[in-house]
Amino acid sequence: MARTSTYLNFPRQTEEAFNHYKTVFGSDFTPGGIARFKDIPSMPGAPPMAESDKNLVMHVELPITGGHLLMGSDAPESMGFQVTFGNNISINLEPDTRAETERLFRGLSAGGKVETELQEMFWGAYFGACTDKFGVRWTFNCTSKS
Repeated sequence: MARTSTYLNFPRQTEEAFNHYKTVFGSDFTPGGIARFKDIPSMPGAPPMAESDKNLVMHVELPITGGHLLMGSDAPESMGFQVTFGNNISINLEPDTRAETERLFRGLSAGGKVETELQEMFWGAYFGACTDKFGVRWTFNCTSKS
């Protein structure tokens, strides 16, 4: 089923923030809990990950109100991220089909900037990211194979 969620990035405070949100909303993380950067398969030719980054949050999901999911990830500078107000939030779309994912991606990236072309990712999704011509960041995560 298609869904929309909000994605938050923090320099190194995602776990602290989401534990706080968990108490505020009275909910619990989705099954699987917190995925860590150390869980990422090593890529050929990629530099080794800093020991201080391995236990940071790669991904977490927390149901909040009305079925909405709040998602998050750490974005450490050692990995090339620079979190500033405005780039720390994105709207995550999870369409039912790849065709719908591609249609939405084309429409929202038109006149904007493609950050990550739609592609297969190691977590099993068809993923891409862009910033639209108005400066809003969108991510796409389609788990359908059709």
